[in-house]
Amino acid sequence: MTKAVVFDIGMVLVEWQPEAFYDRLIGPDRRRAFWAETGIAAMNERIDLGAPFAETVRAHADLHPAWRAEVMAWHDHWLDMCTPAIPHSVRLLSALRAKGVPVFALSNFGIGTFELACRHYPFLTNFDRLFVSGYLGLIKPDPRFYAALEAGTGYSGADLLFADDRPENIEAAAARGWKTHLFTTPAGWADRLVAEGFLTEGEAA
Repeated sequence: MTKAVVFDIGMVLVEWQPEAFYDRLIGPDRRRAFWAETGIAAMNERIDLGAPFAETVRAHADLHPAWRAEVMAWHDHWLDMCTPAIPHSVRLLSALRAKGVPVFALSNFGIGTFELACRHYPFLTNFDRLFVSGYLGLIKPDPRFYAALEAGTGYSGADLLFADDRPENIEAAAARGWKTHLFTTPAGWADRLVAEGFLTEGEAA
């Protein structure tokens, strides 16, 4: 019997669209060049693994002076990339909590960026326990990150139902015997929570 629910955060509870932000800022062609020439995605992974937010972005800007303004925008306009909230998903989180279902977060997020997000989206603290990559120095789909949640909660295998938008993260959870849901829409996630018996159709609306 499934006993607890695990949420990813980015693209499940809150939109995370850095490419769209930079497309608006500098246009798609320059954005693609920016990604290729600066390794900005790898910089963000270092932040997600616990590197300090502001210092890491500034150091990366120093390495790429031709793109300094664009690199610094990653810090200065971070909330413009992490927006908006996904209201139906937020309601599902609240409904699960109201019913006393154990609910956890397992998310790739930096320390500084997560603290910024929590100030802007207070519902991100509405979990029984948070497992955030920056604090643990582990990142999905590393199996050790999933094992940390199991060790910290006492749940494992089919006890857990996990929603994430990335297939590789779902596959890593499934390999541990977790039940999984590849998130594409909050309506689909609502249907799965009803099917698993966590919520009624009315509660999941």
